[in-house]
Amino acid sequence: MKANIPKNAGGGQNMQALLRQVQKAQEDMAAKQEELDAQEYDISAGGGVVNVKINGKREILAIDLKPEIVDPDDIETLSDILVAAVNEAIKRVDDTNSAEMNKITGQMPSIPGLM
Repeated sequence: MKANIPKNAGGGQNMQALLRQVQKAQEDMAAKQEELDAQEYDISAGGGVVNVKINGKREILAIDLKPEIVDPDDIETLSDILVAAVNEAIKRVDDTNSAEMNKITGQMPSIPGLM
């Protein structure tokens, strides 16, 4: 079944405008992703006894420990705090990336059947 669209409906112009908008959004997203990848985050856990530095690519850059958290008789606590700090760091990166990308994709028109 063919749709009956008048020849002067401007569909081609509308499609071109939509494609330009999509291309601009892709360019904006690529630039924003590059910016987000370079961003660094400092996360503290355990009341500040463990600090994790992570970048936007989710690469751990540094882990700093305060001497008072290092207890050879209680490695489990140190391990738990390290896991919490790394997980929080990854979550912060993901949340920031998601929020920033949504700012761009939220401007996109809804295209039925595309997503």
